[in-house]
Amino acid sequence: MTELLRGRLADAGLQPVDVRPTGQGFAAVSGLVTLADTSEVFAKTFAQGSDGGVFAQEAEGLEALRGAGLATPDVLHYDDDLLVLSRLQARRDTGQFWEQLAHDLARMHQATVTDRFGWPHDNWLGPMRQHNAWHHDGFTFFAERRVLRWLSEPRVAAKLDAAERHALERLCAALPELMPTRPACLTHGDFWQQNILATADGTPAVIDPAVSYMWADVDLAHVWSTPHPPPAQRFFAVYGELTSAEPGWTDRLAYVQLRQHLALMAMFDDDWGSTHAVRALIAPFRRRAPG
Repeated sequence: MTELLRGRLADAGLQPVDVRPTGQGFAAVSGLVTLADTSEVFAKTFAQGSDGGVFAQEAEGLEALRGAGLATPDVLHYDDDLLVLSRLQARRDTGQFWEQLAHDLARMHQATVTDRFGWPHDNWLGPMRQHNAWHHDGFTFFAERRVLRWLSEPRVAAKLDAAERHALERLCAALPELMPTRPACLTHGDFWQQNILATADGTPAVIDPAVSYMWADVDLAHVWSTPHPPPAQRFFAVYGELTSAEPGWTDRLAYVQLRQHLALMAMFDDDWGSTHAVRALIAPFRRRAPG
């Protein structure tokens, strides 16, 4: 796979001297690259090709996040087959790092509040299309564009039976009773620990966005619901303080993480327990058969 990346760098007019696989990400072929001028960059491509615009939209997302105050890598090159970014560093999992990330994310969420949910066009969550048509109701947007849209995907259709799909629809209908009404804001959209790195001076920085205007909970749920280091607990405590979150606010994050569980179900046969997690969440919404 390094030869594929090397070839696409050369096709783009760059001169790779060394390409070292990173092992990051589930969909892309990626590597740390030393160029002929001795600079080091990060590059990625897709082995099977991709729909045009994937990397352009990733670059757009990084620019939007940077404009709203999050650190991101510099976009050095993109085309239909290749994305090249400045190199970031592995983060140091300290309480101070995660506290700074909480400040940065809370500032971005609070500074970008709007009354519309969506994005000017569809973009991508990994290799799958993210549906972003504008809507003024967050519950409807989340149900239709972030949860139920996955039911027609072949792997999801194979994993959930009719009763389970109906239970998921009933859960979506009940969302206004399960969660408070919240405004939209700019969200990273794929905010889990693997996409959180650092700049050379240790500032938190992010990669691989799937941006949209959505509930802030979309970002918080992803970190909360996936394995994260113990110092990250400081992130949730500080974020809650900065945003005056109500007691028990993390309880609702499991419902928001439905979107990511269903996306993983759609992308992979072995989905890291996502099918089990969805079944557990929808269990109270299953109707008993007449006895």
